[in-house]
Formats: sequence, structure tokens, C-alpha cells
Amino acid sequence: MSETQLNIGVLGCGQIAQSAHFESCTKANNARLYAICDVADDLRERMAWIHNPDQIYASYDAMLADPALDAVIIATSDAFHVDASILALQAGKHVLCEKPVATGLEETERLSAAVRDSGKIFQIGHMKRYDAGLQAAHEFITDEMGSMVALKAWYCDSTHRYPMTDAVQPLIIASDQARKPDHNPKADLERYYMLAHGSHLVDTARYFGGEIISVNARISDKKGMYCWFIDVEFANGTLGHLDLTVAVRMDWHEGFQIYGENGSVIGKTFNPWYYKSSEVDIFRERDGAATRVLGADGHFYRRQVEGFAETILNKKPMTGADIEDGLASVRAMLAIRDSVRTGKPVLLSSVKGTL
Repeated sequence: MSETQLNIGVLGCGQIAQSAHFESCTKANNARLYAICDVADDLRERMAWIHNPDQIYASYDAMLADPALDAVIIATSDAFHVDASILALQAGKHVLCEKPVATGLEETERLSAAVRDSGKIFQIGHMKRYDAGLQAAHEFITDEMGSMVALKAWYCDSTHRYPMTDAVQPLIIASDQARKPDHNPKADLERYYMLAHGSHLVDTARYFGGEIISVNARISDKKGMYCWFIDVEFANGTLGHLDLTVAVRMDWHEGFQIYGENGSVIGKTFNPWYYKSSEVDIFRERDGAATRVLGADGHFYRRQVEGFAETILNKKPMTGADIEDGLASVRAMLAIRDSVRTGKPVLLSSVKGTL
């Protein structure tokens, strides 16, 4: 392994790789796009021509056997995350796995054991932790705010999302040869939206508020709009409320409000494909003034790759989400599902099964 640059292979040449991970690896200052791997010949060859990796693989086993490969980004469908991650860890590679880390508790625990046994770095692709606005809020909460009293956070996808993203993302190339799960992930929209969007909301809440003990959730499914209102009990006694809605009849609507002993934080987060850092106002009670970080570098996916590489190359503490964060997120999503079904609060420690 180079002391200054991490050789990364990307597994999967689908939408998230095309719109985020390939560019992030080519732009990162301490990593490089060493290899790409996909079973779809046409897609793999097209992406290789565009992004020019050193190596191109049709076989995942062959890529993992390459001694020059340091780490893997798992950019496949959710159903393949766990097995692909375990194979990489067993091959001695570090792993950055797209969120959600898994779709069920038992497979997440299986992956957690593999991470422990491997001794390798395992990070989950919650790239919002690399938003400069969220990082400023986290620093204030940790160092200055004192006791947190209440946290409200919302993640509301928009009916106008695709015209907006189509305008700023590269043209996404698809292939009939691509490997797909044995079921359509979008056949059950309640499940799909929770995994795709709820995982982000839960991780943001935990990033700021810490461990979640229990949830009490309701859902409304009307007019093609899925809306979860979730009351959250944090281990530190913070009163929490989360709003997950797909899709609102307005612009992308995401943010948070946090009230604490020595100040408050109000944040507005933008559609991630705009690469615009959140507008976060931090109010300090001691001087009665608010500050806002500009966050000029809003490429969260590239910053995520650089943070991942920094942890590996320079033995720095991980700044992203680890396997324990992933395990906690899966527990929270299962608890939300169970609370919706029962109409009662659910302890995260009591959940089991698969979403």
C-alpha cells in the first residue's frame, strides 16, 4: 500500500457509482480509482472508457485477488451489500459500503462479526457526515452546547426530485446485463423508502443525538405520499421527533433543529446532488450571536472517500459511520416498522428479523 494514496476498486457500475463514486475516487487527493468491476460487459467497458481505471474486472473474486488493491467501495443493490462486504474483508481489503449496510438484523450482525475478525476498516456510505455544515453542528454539540434538550429532524423527498437531479447528474447508463436482486426493491414502497431515505434520517439523528433507545411511529399513506412521524427516545434523555416523507409537493425539504443548554442549532440541507453544504446557524447563548460555516467544498462523496483513505493511510480516527452505526440504524428502522404495525412504542433492543 502506498503511504499517500489508496488504491480503490468499485464494485458495481450502476447509478450510485456513475453519479458519485467514480468521480470521487478520481478527484480524491489521497485515493485513486484503481479498478472497476461489473458483470455487465457493455456497462463495464463504457465506464472504463470514461473513467480510465488501471484495472477492469468482470469477476469480483479476480478483483479481490489483486494484491495492488487496497480497498473496495460496494456500490451494488442493497441485497448484495453484506455478502460482497464479507468477501472483501476476508480477502484482506478495507471496505466502504453504500447505505443501508443491510436489510435485516441477523445479516448485519454476521457482517459485524466479519468486521471484527478482519481487523480492517469498514465504513458505511452515510456521506452526510461529510457535509461541512453538519460537521460544524456536531462540533458545537460535542464541545460547547452542553446538555441537549430536544432534536427535530426531517427528510422529505420531493416530487420534483428527478427533473432537478437529471439536470445536474451525468447521464446514467443502464444495461440489460446488470445483476439484479431476485425481487424488485420498489415493489414494496414502504420498505424501499425506509431503506433508501430513512437510513439517512436515522443516521443524522444519531450523529447529533447519540444512541436511540426506543421509537413510537405512525405512518400515513395518502395520495401517493408516505409520511412517517416518529417520536424518539435518546439514551441521553433528549426529546426527539423525526419526519420522513416521500414525496412532498414542494422543493427538497431536509433539515434539523436542536435545542441545548448553551445554545441551539438550525440547519437546512439541500438535495445532495447540488453539492451544496447545509446552511447551519449555530446560536451561542454566551454572546447572543449566531455563526454559519460557508462550507465551500460541498462534494460530500469525495470528502467521504478522502476521510476513508485518511483513516487507513494515516491511522486517523474514523469520521464516518462504522459497523456499529450501521447496526444501530438497522435496529431503528426495524423498530419503526414494528411500532407502525403495533401502534405502540418499541425498544430497539427487542427487534429482530428483516425489513
